Amino acid sequence: MLFALFLLSFGVKSAIMPMHSWLPTAMVAPTPVSALLHAVAVVKAGVFGFARAIGFIIGPAVLNESGAAGFLAALTAATILAASLIALRQDNLKARLAYSTVGHLSYIVLGLSLLSPSAWTGALLHIVNHAMMKITLFFCAGAIHVRTHCENVSQLNGIGRQMPLTMAAFAIASVGLAGIPPVNGFISKWYLVQGSYDVGQMAFVITFLLSGLLNAGYFFSIVVRAFFAPSDKFTRFGEASPLMVVPLMITAALSLLMGLFPDRLPYFFQLASSVAQSVLGGGGL
Repeated sequence: MLFALFLLSFGVKSAIMPMHSWLPTAMVAPTPVSALLHAVAVVKAGVFGFARAIGFIIGPAVLNESGAAGFLAALTAATILAASLIALRQDNLKARLAYSTVGHLSYIVLGLSLLSPSAWTGALLHIVNHAMMKITLFFCAGAIHVRTHCENVSQLNGIGRQMPLTMAAFAIASVGLAGIPPVNGFISKWYLVQGSYDVGQMAFVITFLLSGLLNAGYFFSIVVRAFFAPSDKFTRFGEASPLMVVPLMITAALSLLMGLFPDRLPYFFQLASSVAQSVLGGGGL
């Protein structure tokens, strides 16, 4: 009963399907608010709640013996794949980013439910890594909208040649969310896959790998369209105000640096690994 109540409450915050509908709707907010909702504050409160409940309230042993961990893992794996497929169909840029967030939140909860040290390390690290990359993408979407008033992916042909800094930052974050080195998303996804393998859950290994391909599909199509599709629509536009471009360049650079040096200041990797070891010990369950 306690697990069911936690699942309903934290599941809404974490946008686990079918409790996710509020999150894509919230994308109508201004871009800074969307970045806060989708990357940092509200949604991460949900996955943090799952970490506290699984690790310190219910406990890994009880969750594993009751079968609740397996149920949560299956639910989040289904959410990852469904959200990724829905994102592929979204023409609105912020809607595509929103459904990407739905999937990546379930990455974290799935990692927590696997109850292995590696998966927990990857899940906790992805809380920070996803936030940095998704903030970058929402800032880019905001800069594009302010400068061109374009909201749909189909309108972005050639925009990378007119807003190269913005779309380069978008490309860096896209590479990371697809789980490709050297951006920070690769590190957390590597440990999530390793954790799935450690507990013999090949179905979830496949889930993470397939999701990475779907991420590449719905993000890289934007990057290719922006830099290589022919269009003279944006010839009268350039970069947005430096007040918008500089922050997104900083978050993109931090995403790259956190991938290249995952255990440098502020030691997020070391912190995530220490928490995972304290909860699960050396071997997990």
